Amino acid sequence: MLGDFVWSITFTDRYSQWTENRATWNIGGNAVVEQIKDIQQVLPFPIKGFHVDNGTEFLNHHLLRHFSNYKPKISFTRSRPHIKNDNPHVEQKNYTHVRHLLGYQRIENPNLVPRINDLYRLWSRYNNFFCPNMKLTSKTKIKGRYIKKYDAPKTPYQRLMESPFVKEQQKIRLKTTYEKLNPFILKKTIAQMRNAIFP
Repeated sequence: MLGDFVWSITFTDRYSQWTENRATWNIGGNAVVEQIKDIQQVLPFPIKGFHVDNGTEFLNHHLLRHFSNYKPKISFTRSRPHIKNDNPHVEQKNYTHVRHLLGYQRIENPNLVPRINDLYRLWSRYNNFFCPNMKLTSKTKIKGRYIKKYDAPKTPYQRLMESPFVKEQQKIRLKTTYEKLNPFILKKTIAQMRNAIFP
């Protein structure tokens, strides 16, 4: 973990599973705040609460100051120390949305950060609009075994469109974006961009 390299940060909405990723050169507080601002510009809903793990990229004065400037106030909470399962919604996305796209290699070229973020923006559109996922609805322990039940598979886009908490104006913007997208073209473009970054 020593040295300078590209980090990926993952943001997941617990209700819809809408996920955004951004790359940053190292994990300094200012750099992370800049990527969060970029994500806020593309989210189809406002952030009302922000829950993080205990990494220094999130637990710092820069991020606290950023969220303290909003009215109504955005709640800022953190996980319990050394308990990784406090963030299962994000942890599972680190494979499906980061490793599946970029692999496990360590990227030590800072010039690739803008290109990776362009790739992440397309990747987010592909996953959020066209890739369904299941949400855990219940987990029961019976005789030492956990029985899990899930809801019907839906895309994050579908969950937001069905939500009574998303404003109609936001739904119209979402639908307009969705109607302009072609999943086959998106997937092809993503593959081309990835191959250009990692020839």
